[in-house]
Amino acid sequence: MNQLYTKSTQAIFWNNNKTAIQRMLDYDYTIKRETPSVAAIVAPTSNNKFDKFFFGPDEVMIPLYKTTAEAKAAQPQADVLLNFASFRTAYDVTMEALNIGGFSSMMITAEGIPERLARGMNEFAREKGVTIIGPATVGAITPGAFKVANIGGTIDNIINSKLHRAGSCGLVTRSGGLFNELSNIIAINADGIAEGVAIGGDRFVGSVFIDNLLRMEANPEVKYMILLGEVGGTEEYKVIEAVKSGQIKKPIIAWCIGTIAKYYDSGVQFGHAGASANGEMETADFKNAAMAEVGIHVPATFNELPGKIKEVFESLNIAPIPEPEMNVVPKVRRSKEFICTISDDRGEECTYAGFPISSVATPDTGKGIGDVIALLWFKKQYPKWATEFIETVIKTVADHGPAVSGAHNAKVTARAGKSVVESLVTGLLTIGPRFGGAIDGAAQYFKYADDNDLDPKAFLKYMKGEGVPIPGIGHRIKSLKNPDLRVTGLMNFAEEHFPATPLLDYAKTVEALTTSKKENLILNVDGTIGILMVDMWRALGYPEDEIDEFIASGTLNSFFIVGRTIGFIGHVLDEKRLAMPMYRHPMDDILYDVQKAEEI
Repeated sequence: MNQLYTKSTQAIFWNNNKTAIQRMLDYDYTIKRETPSVAAIVAPTSNNKFDKFFFGPDEVMIPLYKTTAEAKAAQPQADVLLNFASFRTAYDVTMEALNIGGFSSMMITAEGIPERLARGMNEFAREKGVTIIGPATVGAITPGAFKVANIGGTIDNIINSKLHRAGSCGLVTRSGGLFNELSNIIAINADGIAEGVAIGGDRFVGSVFIDNLLRMEANPEVKYMILLGEVGGTEEYKVIEAVKSGQIKKPIIAWCIGTIAKYYDSGVQFGHAGASANGEMETADFKNAAMAEVGIHVPATFNELPGKIKEVFESLNIAPIPEPEMNVVPKVRRSKEFICTISDDRGEECTYAGFPISSVATPDTGKGIGDVIALLWFKKQYPKWATEFIETVIKTVADHGPAVSGAHNAKVTARAGKSVVESLVTGLLTIGPRFGGAIDGAAQYFKYADDNDLDPKAFLKYMKGEGVPIPGIGHRIKSLKNPDLRVTGLMNFAEEHFPATPLLDYAKTVEALTTSKKENLILNVDGTIGILMVDMWRALGYPEDEIDEFIASGTLNSFFIVGRTIGFIGHVLDEKRLAMPMYRHPMDDILYDVQKAEEI
């Protein structure tokens, strides 16, 4: 891998650090990336499904997941992990991700991971072929393509430092703060950087100087390299050996900070955990001299580094780099109050889940109300057998006469002179656990029994223990000898058109047991609909947890609501057409038991 990141690189961000994520997205917008660089966020304690961030003037929704495994499974293209966990959990997060696989690089921002764990983690990453940046780092950047979190600072600083587009320099430092300073120095004295990495300040980091410099040596976009080391450690000597052996041929400019250490009587640690010399070879002066000896360009002092950069850059006669067009991040942005993911009324024609209304509405399209429900409720294109089943369900439940509570309420309200909408609402408000809710319940409990391999007797025992009558079982009039033709029709349709009906097959074994006790304990229309909906979704390839979510959210009952709305409106219009007077319930149908109030 000659280049650490590209313009299509996407990351999974562990820990919802909103400021850092927003900075990444602002950078994406500035350099005109087509897709946000953050594909997913792992937020173990959040119950939200997504978080909103700005992408230029607009907002994007980035999905949230509880675990790295879930995020990686949902976003397999994201091959970078940005680990913003604390030092207490950063090691575990990294090791889990290494075991999951599919990551080419990982950045660890935490500092202070115990050294024994850090060494084992880094060794395991090398075995897996994963580049670890950090621990204790601000990250890395491939200008014009991808940047990690806060590296480079604000957008204004990034543009001033020419980090918005690729330059010629490969920059490797230990210090994140000095990375930003050096980026600016390089921009002033040369044409910017092609790739930059702050390897991290802990004593044992994943990718060391030589790893990054060898990659940059192989990267044709990098024409020369700058190494900023520090007092402590011996990693610079690996670079010296690579230069001596000819592995590295491109010019290197290098400096180790911490030369002031010689003025102290005893060993001093300069900021980073690794910035402490444990012998003469680890001193900044000794390393600077050793690098200069093999031909690496080492200035006399840090203050002379800018001049050295300019000197080397000009000697290479690199052609000027044209400045690309950039987007400008708005200074003022307003978060949207509502989110819509099913339809869009902007433009010439409103769309249903991306399809213009005209492409699904007219008879010549061959589409029906089932297709529209599939688009607007599930954002999917269902096959014909599934949309026809949905329409069959709606037709089946449209009405059940004037005596049921919903129809009765709608009729009474209409007779009070109220509008169609007001009358309809009074009917709809009766739909719930006692009227229509058996569809949800049947799907929930029969699916639970099937998922847990409960035989019919065990299922009946379970329901008895729950203190709940089995939803979807039983009818006031119908029985084995007098079957409900609506149920027969639904079952026949499923048998002919469904790829398989495992839950219905299971429900029939339960029905065989319940009807052996009482003939009217049959699988009723609500139960059949709920059970076949689960079979439909399974056949369409939905995962079990998503089906459970449909059931919990009331999706199944929504089919009953849509269907019964047709019937309620019919009853309301019937009352209007007949010009029926105000309804008053007959007194002989009321049991009056009114006692004289007790005086307190």
